[in-house]
Amino acid sequence: MATPAAAEWREARAKHFVIYANTGEDDIRRMATRLEQLDGAMRRMHAVAEQPGQTSNPITVYTVASANEVQSLCGKCPNIAGFYQPRASGSIAFTPRRGSSEGSIDPQIVLFHEYAHHFLLGNASTAYPAWYSEGYAEFVSTATFDKEALRVGVAAMHRAYSLLRTDMNIETLFDSARRKLSVEQRAAVYARGWLLTHYLMFSKERENQLGTYLRQLNEGVPSLKAGEAAFGGLKALDKDLDRYLNSSRITNVILPYTMLPVPPIAVRTLSEGEQAMIGLRMRSERGVNRETGRDVYDRALRTVGPYGDDPVVQGWLAEMAYDAGEDAAAEAAADRALAKDPKSVQALTYKAMVLMRRAGNSRDAAQWAEARRWIVKANRLDPDAAEPLSLYYRSYRMAGAKPTDAAVQGLYRAFELVPQDQGLRFMVAAQAIELGDIKGARATLRPLAFDPHAPADNPAAQLLALLDSDKVQEALARIRGNAEQAAPGGEAH
Repeated sequence: MATPAAAEWREARAKHFVIYANTGEDDIRRMATRLEQLDGAMRRMHAVAEQPGQTSNPITVYTVASANEVQSLCGKCPNIAGFYQPRASGSIAFTPRRGSSEGSIDPQIVLFHEYAHHFLLGNASTAYPAWYSEGYAEFVSTATFDKEALRVGVAAMHRAYSLLRTDMNIETLFDSARRKLSVEQRAAVYARGWLLTHYLMFSKERENQLGTYLRQLNEGVPSLKAGEAAFGGLKALDKDLDRYLNSSRITNVILPYTMLPVPPIAVRTLSEGEQAMIGLRMRSERGVNRETGRDVYDRALRTVGPYGDDPVVQGWLAEMAYDAGEDAAAEAAADRALAKDPKSVQALTYKAMVLMRRAGNSRDAAQWAEARRWIVKANRLDPDAAEPLSLYYRSYRMAGAKPTDAAVQGLYRAFELVPQDQGLRFMVAAQAIELGDIKGARATLRPLAFDPHAPADNPAAQLLALLDSDKVQEALARIRGNAEQAAPGGEAH
């Protein structure tokens, strides 16, 4: 991806977000402020307190020119307007400044939808069914910023067609994860899910019923059965929902800005080297395999020459070289970054990852001790950064050694900090099984089993079925394989 010659990319760093955009200072500051206000609104609405350490694991938002550019970054993703990837190394989102065509979904709606998922997964251990997961994200996505207040729960006009034209009964909505749906029906899950979520948020007659339903669901009760019990019959709920759709007014939450945080936001213009590399950085952050990683790295080599003293650029280059399998070059770039900025957690992390991959399956304690020494350095600089904590645990698994108590506690802490990361969930579930905590393993896997974006052969659902059948060792073997896919050296990062 070529960066326009006149580009002036900026970074806005706030409490929960880091935003990169090719725009002016006022604009990027406004974007960061709105995201922080949205986060504050959700915390206030749901009485969710700040968790210690969350500021060490912000979500990075890349704002590109158009939806077409988002689709190019995503790969084989036609018709999308933005996407989000949860990761211990740093969750990321890509969003456009404008839609792909007239009438396309507002990019802000897409970004807020994705952040709602991030918030929901990051602040609760509950498993959510597809209709609520998508319905809640849609509920948040339409937030508007008036002169003096933020409004949440504004009508989802972009779902009007599905609501009015696609017939989806309540049984299909509640059982959608187990059914093969058409494109129109999948859109209806978002639309009807928004309607049901909105209704339950404001209905005094059905107060607390959603909580009862979710509790039963998380105790293992099937969705349809839990819905019948919690809502006093699904057919009656469906009729109430139709009446709600046809009502003349819609309620929303109004939060004056005086009730929301006033976040400190630091804005800077990227260095000359960062400006030159930002397009490749986005490709790298999106995730690569060995082939696409080689292409990114080769392009980086043609660009990076004048910027050997830029620690951020060299840290980015270390990651690109690592993904291309060029470990010596990755280590050299990490060393150059650390020579200029000894506190670069990213450079320390990639230095450690090179040493871990070099050690391979070696039982040489000295090699592994050296790799861990660099992980510990990164951890001491930022004890709440999730990636060094998870790497420390992985280093024992890769070495074929039993993780120490400190490594296990580090894994659990990483999971507390970034529960959105699927690889961490699999590792935590496997560790729970090894300790005989089958109930804990089930609770850890259940949110993945309900993931509306999971493949048809949802591995978490299969693992839960094995645990329910007392096939614990088979489940453990499979779960280790799923966790290993997220380990250093895998195809995606």
